[in-house]
Amino acid sequence: MNMFARFVSAAVLAAPLAASAACPALLNHQMKGLDGKPLDLCQFEGRAIIVVNTASKCGYTPQFEKLEGMYKRYREKGLVVAGFPSNDFRQELATNAEVGEFCRLTYGVQFPMAEKTSVTGDAMNPFFRQLAAATNQAPRWNFHKYLIEPDGKTVHSFATGVEPDAAEVMAK
Repeated sequence: MNMFARFVSAAVLAAPLAASAACPALLNHQMKGLDGKPLDLCQFEGRAIIVVNTASKCGYTPQFEKLEGMYKRYREKGLVVAGFPSNDFRQELATNAEVGEFCRLTYGVQFPMAEKTSVTGDAMNPFFRQLAAATNQAPRWNFHKYLIEPDGKTVHSFATGVEPDAAEVMAK
């Protein structure tokens, strides 16, 4: 193998490590998706991300329709919608499989969804702990939304009642 080929091989092998090292601290989280496959938030680096804690049996559950609509409309421009099902408010289905099936069949959800997690209190997952610290606002109910700007550092918080496509969200 010539010197150039060795250099290229080394660069290709080192690329995942370099990308991970460059990932903003806020996005440097690995978890499982609803499908059980790894979900690495670093893959969304450089993109605007709407993070939302979801529940299948909540009065705000129809927001899934607008979230999916935004994802379909703007994903080619860099928007990611990421759902985090939670039973913290006692309105989520029992299993990840049930949640996934409900979201797909009822709302056609195709955006990334993490496995069920806690978004409040002592059991709050580390990602939501960072989001709450960045905005001084933890979710008080289902469908609380955070908008992470492409810099991976700037975070905006929107209460449950703010629709995903509200003017104040779209302005950011």
